[in-house]
Amino acid sequence: MYVPAHFAEHRPEQLQQLIRQYPLGVLITHGDEGLDANHLPFELLADQGPCGTLIGHVARANPLWREASEGLDVLVVFRAEEAYLSPNWYPSKHEQHRQVPTWNYRVVHAHGRLRVRDDEQFVRGVVARLTRTHEARAGAEKPWKITDSSPEFIAQMLAAIVGIEIELTRLEGKFKLSQNKDARDIEGAAQGLQARGKLQLAEQMRAARPE
Repeated sequence: MYVPAHFAEHRPEQLQQLIRQYPLGVLITHGDEGLDANHLPFELLADQGPCGTLIGHVARANPLWREASEGLDVLVVFRAEEAYLSPNWYPSKHEQHRQVPTWNYRVVHAHGRLRVRDDEQFVRGVVARLTRTHEARAGAEKPWKITDSSPEFIAQMLAAIVGIEIELTRLEGKFKLSQNKDARDIEGAAQGLQARGKLQLAEQMRAARPE
């Protein structure tokens, strides 16, 4: 990934936080059939391995788990909020007419080694963790849990999926938030996004504004 210095994000806690907030990653692999991409929710275990470990699962019908060799190098892309920025939002554009359109976004590339975990105990643990995390976010008065369904039904569902584990070796972050612009242009663009409902991205831009 091309990362100009002013857009590079190196702080592990910021990179891990993005993964937790936007856990639907794009798992990119390269096998005998060429490149493949799968969109999967992941749980980050930050204290396992040098850069953390991702756990998740795929459908047993998905050929990924059969074709992936043990220790295969993979890339998982996590993307947060994003939006188009109009030059008209920059005050300096109306004075000098030296601005062009661009796109702001935050993204983390997680590099690691894939391991297939085709055992019921691991898969049950993955499903339980993912369920606890996202039921809590859903804000239900009574969160769903595995024991809400019959053991026979859950066993049938678990048999239809295969666990995967990715030991992370490197996290690479690019937070493109107009850090290369003047303070008043950053604020103008943030106001433009805010008016269009892009509140989180506007807040991120203001927080990343150079001193």
